[in-house]
Amino acid sequence: MPSSDRPKARSLKPLRALWPYLRVYKGTLLLALLALLIASGAMLVLPLAFRDVIDKGMVVQDRETLDLYFAAFLGAAVVFGIFAALRFYLVTWLGERVVADLRSDVYNRVIRMDPTFFEVTRTGEVLSRLTTDTTLVQSIAGVNLSITLRSTIQLVGALALLIATSPSLAGMILVMIPLIIAPLIIVGRKLRTLSRQSQDRIAETSGLAGETLNAIQTVQAFTLEDLHDKRYRKAVEDSFDVSILRSRVRAALTAIGTMLIFGAITFVLWQGAHRVLAGTMTAGELSQFLIYAVYVGISAASLSEMWGEIQRAAGAMERLVELRNAVPKIRAIGNPTSFSRAAKGSIAFDHVSFRYPSRPDSLALDDFSLSIQPGENVAFVGPSGAGKSTTFQLLLRFYDPAAGRILIDGLDISQANPQDIRARIGLVPQETVLFGASARENIRYGRPSATDAEVEAAALSAGADAFIRELPEGYETFLGERGTRLSGGQRQRIAIARALLKDPPILLLDEATSSLDAQSERYIQQALERLMQERTTIIIAHRLATILKADRIVVMDRGRIIAIGTHEELLERNPLYARLAALQFADVR
Repeated sequence: MPSSDRPKARSLKPLRALWPYLRVYKGTLLLALLALLIASGAMLVLPLAFRDVIDKGMVVQDRETLDLYFAAFLGAAVVFGIFAALRFYLVTWLGERVVADLRSDVYNRVIRMDPTFFEVTRTGEVLSRLTTDTTLVQSIAGVNLSITLRSTIQLVGALALLIATSPSLAGMILVMIPLIIAPLIIVGRKLRTLSRQSQDRIAETSGLAGETLNAIQTVQAFTLEDLHDKRYRKAVEDSFDVSILRSRVRAALTAIGTMLIFGAITFVLWQGAHRVLAGTMTAGELSQFLIYAVYVGISAASLSEMWGEIQRAAGAMERLVELRNAVPKIRAIGNPTSFSRAAKGSIAFDHVSFRYPSRPDSLALDDFSLSIQPGENVAFVGPSGAGKSTTFQLLLRFYDPAAGRILIDGLDISQANPQDIRARIGLVPQETVLFGASARENIRYGRPSATDAEVEAAALSAGADAFIRELPEGYETFLGERGTRLSGGQRQRIAIARALLKDPPILLLDEATSSLDAQSERYIQQALERLMQERTTIIIAHRLATILKADRIVVMDRGRIIAIGTHEELLERNPLYARLAALQFADVR
């Protein structure tokens, strides 16, 4: 959904969603906590050894005692170093692992969302959440979590030992703590809101960039570089402004926290220094109290710093949870009905009406009824907006009809698992989509388990084998993002080969030969004719050669069937078809 429509993070509750991921690795988590406790314990012991170095070694000038306590001090430092390093490694591993699992879960959900979701959500924004937001969560689930836990333990432990060292001085610190924490929480709330806004702005810039780069040739063909440059610059500046404001608030949070904390410590130590002068406190005890006070100050300052990071992570996690918990409108019902193993390929549209969610006032299909027999070859013709492509969208169950039903092999597809439906259908769209992989892998997407020989046979049938073998590395040639290294006709033949490899009982061809030259088209038409004898085929036709091969031609206009018949029949009795034939098909008569 647009960033302006999403609720702002008001608490740290979104971070609870991390627990199921952490729980899977509870052994590593417990080991990290154990290392943290040992390291923190060793660090808290250091001031005790330092006190004895002063009071029992240096003051009484006992060399043996001095050596003993220096050895103890060094031993505690070694233990602290070893277990601090172990803790750092474990929590870093944990953070990386948790975020990798989270990122996979979010992608797993997004890739299964229906087209309605992507009508209102920019791809760039989704990518921003998968990258920038997960990076923020990674820090809080890893190193920052370690720092937060370490600082909390050291703060509690140091406060307890401060009380043991001098209850009255420690009492002064405890009284001051609420006065320190209150302004930090107030400023932290503002920071949380700004962090969420900053992430939204970053997502918007990613969305703009992705949208432009995916249509770079169109942008350059219409000389729109300056226009998009200005739009992107404005989005970047908006993101910068929010980020700077967030940084200012965070800097203020750090400054306020540091000044309050060390101001309080300075006051208390001033009191302690007077007690040493009065003889009510030893120099070693004051040194011990000083070190613990520094621990408290550093831990509290670190926690105030981490509070800002936690706020940012909470906002990022909220955005990720929105994606992870998104529910596709098109999904399998509780107990979906299975197709029979013997696929026939019969299709029936039974009084189907449909409106696109983005165009609710316009009927894309209006009381559409049509039965197609197994093995039949049917061509759909009609002006733009007649509803031809909509029939494909509904057959693939990218959408569900508002009224009526669609049956494949007698089964209402609303009762079937969408993946089972799509497994029975091969699609060759007019706008070919290829992936950033080799030619072989692009064809193999039709059936991932296919052998190399089967891939090459499909390419041969589609007329793609010859030009693929002429590529620098043949079938292993990387085709570039979206197949940019191939011509339009070559991309189309790769897509046809992919559909042929799938070998489905139903073929949907959105004028599969529209991008081919005359020679290639004839070759493909021959290959398709052989395949059509064994499967049901629906073709959105723009060429006479395609129409003449069809068993039936369905003329559509404004979501309705106007006429059904052969080419000769429709020329005689349907004015709309005669006009379409004269305008669209005359060039290939």
